[in-house]
Amino acid sequence: MATTKAVPEATSALDWLKWIVVWALAAAAVVGNWYYQEEWSLLLRAAALVVLAAVAGFVAVQTDRGQRVWALMREARLELQRVVWPTREQTTQTTAIVLVLILVFSVILWGLDSALSYFVRLVIG
Repeated sequence: MATTKAVPEATSALDWLKWIVVWALAAAAVVGNWYYQEEWSLLLRAAALVVLAAVAGFVAVQTDRGQRVWALMREARLELQRVVWPTREQTTQTTAIVLVLILVFSVILWGLDSALSYFVRLVIG
């Protein structure tokens, strides 16, 4: 039987408040970008969006769910470092094989389509 972690009510309520702040910051970024599109330059609006996104991200990471997502991202980064990536030669060979097979199957399907079209024309007239 699985056990669940007990979360105090205050932490849960505080997390909800933090998520409301995150959503409010996101909404402010979208509305502000739209509202100030005439008055502010693109550079200023982009900088404001980056700042608001950073603040929203910081607030989101302070929640329980945000901490779990951050831990998942760190683990994914570590896992990516363990991946054995193919060499350039392997990538080129695999790409060439895929392209040749696409060409072969395209010719086969074209031949089948042409043959079926020919037989349908013979039957229909």
